[in-house]
Amino acid sequence: MEWSDLRVFLAIAREGTLGAAARHLGQTQPTMGRRLRALEAAVGQTLFQRTGEGLVLTGEGASVLGHAERVEEEVLAFQRQLAGQESQLQGMLRLSSSDWFGTHMLAPVLAEFGRRHPLVCIELLTDARLYSLPRREADMVFRIKSFDEPEVISRKLMHIPYALYGLAGHDKPRAGDGAGARVITMNTDFSEMPDAIWLKRLLPNATVAHRSNNREVQAQLCANGAGLAVLPRPLGDVTPNIVALDLDEPPPGRDTFVGYHRDLRRLARMRELLSLVIETLAA
Repeated sequence: MEWSDLRVFLAIAREGTLGAAARHLGQTQPTMGRRLRALEAAVGQTLFQRTGEGLVLTGEGASVLGHAERVEEEVLAFQRQLAGQESQLQGMLRLSSSDWFGTHMLAPVLAEFGRRHPLVCIELLTDARLYSLPRREADMVFRIKSFDEPEVISRKLMHIPYALYGLAGHDKPRAGDGAGARVITMNTDFSEMPDAIWLKRLLPNATVAHRSNNREVQAQLCANGAGLAVLPRPLGDVTPNIVALDLDEPPPGRDTFVGYHRDLRRLARMRELLSLVIETLAA
């Protein structure tokens, strides 16, 4: 049994003749008769009695009518739901990023997305953990490590430059030495990150004053005079009281990648958010 045959059944029941039902549905009368016979064959019952005034529901047809009307209402509700979501997106998306990237790069984009699509709820998780897209721990992930999972669709989003920062007005350290300088760097779990290696190489004699895996914490320590810190420029340039220091060799920047599970590639709210992120942030 097909829904299109139920539409034929309902049209005939409401209009009373094949001709009127055909005009209502934009079909031909022979087509309507053929579809009705196919439906009666499928259910194994005669649904209409042929009379001189038209078609009248049999007892079996009358019992089918209520079920067909409920099916019709569900189909129409389904169509209305899709039409509403097409014009006004709704639902939830879970995102994951690093702390500073979520605060300084994503928050303005998400605020704009919320103004455009107020019925979509964005959940943003910011920590050092790499959330799994294949295990559906997140719908969209931003990270500095490229994706190699076959289930993930990804692309390079942008390149982020880094710089060494210190308090405004203070003397910069001498490259290749760093004696007397105090530095803020990554915790030991992330000591092999390119910026941490660069800092150790450029200022080998500096004292490590603080370690943290949180870039926001590093920036605030630097702004409060705790030491020099290598920071992403979008973070360091907007942190009060600190300035970028030129040591003739800039620290290495990092690429940022965005990925999402391939099963979500047709999800309208995902496509809209990704489009806005790329439009706003992609280099």
